[in-house]
Amino acid sequence: MDILAILQSDSMAFLIRQTLLFSVPLMIVALAGVFSERSGVINLALEGIMIFGAFIGVLFVSSVENLPWFKEAYDALKTLSAVKPDARDAAYTADIVANLFRTQGFAILSMLVTALSCAAFSMLLAFAAIHLRADQTIAGTALNLLAPALVLFFVRLLANQNTMNIAGEASSWFMLKESYFGFGVKLTRTAKTASMGFLGQAFVNQVYPMTYFCILLFIVMAVFMYKTRFGLRLRACGENPQAADSLGINVYKMRYAGVGISGALAGIGGFLYATTAMNCSSNGDVAGFGFLALAVMIFGNWKPGNIAWASLLFGLLKCISASYGTLDFDANGVFELKELGISKYIYKLLPYIITLLVLAFTSKRSRAPKAEGIPYDKSVR
Repeated sequence: MDILAILQSDSMAFLIRQTLLFSVPLMIVALAGVFSERSGVINLALEGIMIFGAFIGVLFVSSVENLPWFKEAYDALKTLSAVKPDARDAAYTADIVANLFRTQGFAILSMLVTALSCAAFSMLLAFAAIHLRADQTIAGTALNLLAPALVLFFVRLLANQNTMNIAGEASSWFMLKESYFGFGVKLTRTAKTASMGFLGQAFVNQVYPMTYFCILLFIVMAVFMYKTRFGLRLRACGENPQAADSLGINVYKMRYAGVGISGALAGIGGFLYATTAMNCSSNGDVAGFGFLALAVMIFGNWKPGNIAWASLLFGLLKCISASYGTLDFDANGVFELKELGISKYIYKLLPYIITLLVLAFTSKRSRAPKAEGIPYDKSVR
């Protein structure tokens, strides 16, 4: 078995590409939990916020998809991608770049709308936990029950079915393709230009730029939490709110801000998951990714760097469970994981079994913020 050939195989490129699709939503939603819990509020509602974010994002895209400026941009990309390489010039490159900016700009706009909507939705948790001093675990569970019921109600009301889908070639709208860059373009019925190499197949072809935008957002927000005055104050409110208050920090405002940022990031994660893994649809379910994100957060010990590595691990397991039957690392027609004879249900259970095992062995070493889950009382010292 040639290890180098396996590492450069199409199956390995596919595995890397799909692992990113599953890992990045986990990463951004786990960071959402960190923002809330570092401020002192337990956010068990990540699952519900993801579900709501997936719905808002799909609803927004389906409402705007037929507007002329968007259809023109995507139709132009399809036309331009079929142009033969020898006919491509500076004007062609300018057109490709302009239309990619239009479609990807629309994706960023959709994420922004989703973030604002989910930040508002998360205020239900913030109001209950901070203003009413309700049990935060029960408040989060209530939102997890409310979100799918609310989404299914509106999906039935608006689409008259149990799933809201974006019409047309939804999965291709926000996706990069190698043909945009002159690779894999049909020359004749049987001949094409050369395909992208391994790195291109793994990180460019059939990849959503939203994935890389969320990775950048993850880095920016992690730096924001640990390298800014706001982040320091936020973390102080989750460790010792009385001491923070004595220094003039408004604990209530900081906790509202922490939950709001948490809701915005979780909503973005939900929209990204719906766009990529669910093929641009919303049905009131995100396959437990919100709870997996909680596990990643605990496994990562509430630290962004650890969360990133944990997300990649769980994303890889989720990817294997979803595509084990199509992975042919030797390119010899033998699907190695499928040939092991393991039941498909074992593969589907694998991410969740590993989650339980990891938490069982690592939870004792985890250190949650000291004031997490404790309603702040200004009179208590």
